[in-house]
Amino acid sequence: MRLQYPAGIKIIRVPCTGKVDVIHLLRTMEKGADGAYVVGCMEGDCHFNAGNFRARKRVEQAAKILDDIGIGGERVRMYNLSSSEGPLFAKYAIEMDEIIRNLGPNPIKLSKKTAA
Repeated sequence: MRLQYPAGIKIIRVPCTGKVDVIHLLRTMEKGADGAYVVGCMEGDCHFNAGNFRARKRVEQAAKILDDIGIGGERVRMYNLSSSEGPLFAKYAIEMDEIIRNLGPNPIKLSKKTAA
């Protein structure tokens, strides 16, 4: 099965979403990404016990920080899927792409262009 999702999405694999830290999400935004989302195991099904719960908490923390500095917490999200839900992964990718397009470009990226 070949999944169709927006070409601008870059997938970064990690052993467990519990390895994703707030700094990774913030650094992604700092480097100019318009948004980021984390896709982890279904809640309660994490092979590493509570990695997906840690990831959700960290995504929420990153969203709060982005809201506090005026970039917008909606630019980061967390989704939970099982490995057999490829079509749902593509649906979430399309959904996140639409959300980010509606929000517009990352304000950090715009300010860097203006300063250059």
